[in-house]
Amino acid sequence: MTRLILASQSPRRKELLEQAGITFHMISSQVEETVDPSLSSEELVVSLATQKAEAVFKENKDHVVLGSDTVVSIDGKVLGKPEDKEDARRMLRMLSGRTHDVYTGVAVLSGDQTRTVCEKASVRFFDLSDDEIEAYINSGEPFDKAGSYGIQGLGAVLVERISGDYFAIVGLPLAKTIRVLKEFDIVGDWQA
Repeated sequence: MTRLILASQSPRRKELLEQAGITFHMISSQVEETVDPSLSSEELVVSLATQKAEAVFKENKDHVVLGSDTVVSIDGKVLGKPEDKEDARRMLRMLSGRTHDVYTGVAVLSGDQTRTVCEKASVRFFDLSDDEIEAYINSGEPFDKAGSYGIQGLGAVLVERISGDYFAIVGLPLAKTIRVLKEFDIVGDWQA
């Protein structure tokens, strides 16, 4: 029986755990996320990751549950997923030619322990022309991604440089997550 549940339907998080040789199954958390505006970006992603993990854990108490959340932050503003094309356009213009921070929080729960971590990475975008922004929006990629871009897809061409954990930008700080999972006796196939 698989002991680990990923509280997400994110194909990116799924691919990263598979890359690390972790055996798991996925259950989407149907939690109504509670966002406290007084929280820092780091506290916010840890809170959201924990909410997702707790929602799935309630129905799966004999498993270890991993929840994760990612936000983009610039000028003290948190950028989530865009609501529509205009929102995506606004975010991409805001990020153009500037450096922003990406925070990914991870929460791992079991019956007797909870561990959380947060990883921050910085991303600098090239100066983007209106044509580049429109072409990227028309690709459809921005719409399910924090900050309106995915660094692992076409969004990579927008990025001038990064500082920090690339995988945190993708949506799961893999090395830190694997170390936390080891505390729950969950290891990759290559480690067994």
